[in-house]
Amino acid sequence: MPGRPSRARGGRAGHNASVNADSQRVVPSDAGSVAARLAVPAGILAAVVGAFAYVGAVDPNQPGHYPACPLLRYAGVYCPGCGGLRSAHAFVHGDLAGALTDNALAVAAYAVFAVVWTVWVVRSLRGRPLRIELGPLHLWSLGALLLVFTVVRNLPFGGRLHP
Repeated sequence: MPGRPSRARGGRAGHNASVNADSQRVVPSDAGSVAARLAVPAGILAAVVGAFAYVGAVDPNQPGHYPACPLLRYAGVYCPGCGGLRSAHAFVHGDLAGALTDNALAVAAYAVFAVVWTVWVVRSLRGRPLRIELGPLHLWSLGALLLVFTVVRNLPFGGRLHP
């Protein structure tokens, strides 16, 4: 009936919905809420893209642009992050082999970020929160991975992992 809100799937019309006059069905008007749900993932992506753009523009292979790793400078040991800026620079310029050579763990982290961010966006579009629940086993495993990577890249046979 004209002038009376229609019902769709047993729900009430009116809250966050509008009536389409041609078909008399409820059409969600949540374009604003979709934008709001995507605001944080978009902001995180903008920050990451900005950081990669800066590292891509300012070459870490040239001395004086970035501070040196204190662990490498004072102890002579490669930390898990050593070569990460050079890896990001190579990645931005499309040199995947160079990025893997500079820091293979960082390239794996780029891939993990891309997957998690994509899942986050899809869940946000569906109105569902992103839940990443890392238990003690996950955290200990991540710590062990970082430790093994650090130890192996500092041993003589781990020379391929040197930045």
